[in-house]
Amino acid sequence: MYNVVIFKQVLMITIITGTNRRDSEALHFAKHYKKVIESKSSDEVNLISLEDLPSDIFHPDMYEKSGQAAAIVHLQDEKMLPAGKFIFVVPEYNGSFPGALKLFLDAVSVREYAKTFKGKKAALVGVATGRAGNLRGLEHLTGILNHVGTIILPNRLPISSIEKLMNEKGEITDGPTLKVIEKHVDEFLLF
Repeated sequence: MYNVVIFKQVLMITIITGTNRRDSEALHFAKHYKKVIESKSSDEVNLISLEDLPSDIFHPDMYEKSGQAAAIVHLQDEKMLPAGKFIFVVPEYNGSFPGALKLFLDAVSVREYAKTFKGKKAALVGVATGRAGNLRGLEHLTGILNHVGTIILPNRLPISSIEKLMNEKGEITDGPTLKVIEKHVDEFLLF
């Protein structure tokens, strides 16, 4: 008889908030996702809040490897390249996703393009005060991520009327929303 030992490789999961707005609702949801994943998995979980990006990342030389801002190089090397999976928590801005997220994706596509995105997996979460939970923005983001070779979890989660789901501290208090997020995390961890 043989004893079979199966080793589960510990992955890095990087959660990215899709806006650079300070103390955004997307950040509150991203922090909740981080907490839920850490309670269910031994995977390393990192959070990138676009509000922490310095303003010097946007300049004409950003599209040259030698012109990348040090902060972008650091984020890419420490939190994007080692990640096997991503979660994007994306608010609705003007019927799509925020330009800050597109700028970030463009910036981390300059160096190590394929190693950053190709073959990695991602879950998408839309948050909105309206009724559709940023479905249109999730579609737009799906197209971009598919283009760079990222595999998207088919169950994209739109969360609507978010102002009714949180307390004044930004904590998600709505029972059904907490359950659907937990189910989404379970599905993502198996993906």
